[in-house]
Amino acid sequence: MPSYKLVVVGGGGVGKSALTLQFVHSKFVEEYEPTIENFYQKQVEIDEETCMLEIIDTAGQEEFALMRDTYYRSGDGFLVVYSVDTRDSFDEVTTFKEHILKTKQSDTAPIVIVGNKKDLVQRRKVSSDELKDLASLFQCAFIETSAKTRENVDMAFFQCVREIRKFKALNNSIDNDSHPKRKKKKKNCFII
Repeated sequence: MPSYKLVVVGGGGVGKSALTLQFVHSKFVEEYEPTIENFYQKQVEIDEETCMLEIIDTAGQEEFALMRDTYYRSGDGFLVVYSVDTRDSFDEVTTFKEHILKTKQSDTAPIVIVGNKKDLVQRRKVSSDELKDLASLFQCAFIETSAKTRENVDMAFFQCVREIRKFKALNNSIDNDSHPKRKKKKKNCFII
């Protein structure tokens, strides 16, 4: 059974833990309690394939930023979460994405931008169109969720797995095209 390591990142108070707990345990936690790091496992079926998800819920506070590098290096895919009612958390998405790519030493990575707290309609500060524009700029998947109502919660994690699969398939394709045994080598002929 394939296993995928998903890393949930974002600023403090955006609902990373609420989103993760809603996905893993189908429960909503009302109180905000800062997370240092939590690790969860869940077996799911995505597109007719059973797989194990290893989910790391990271700390949003800046004082734990160094710990994130370890998670970024080992992660297969990333849910970069912001809160639709906080402009600053949306602005931080770019920083998180750039840090992931820098740590992974890559131009791309399987990333899903997650606009959480969709249920807070009256307090919304970031429009759905802004999310779409940013995702288009970054060429990555996006989704709006509500950990409170459970709207699109499963879809966010499932989409991250789909992005990992696409990423791996693309890299395998590139590796196969550049594999030395699969390429015809030109033989040099020297006449002495």
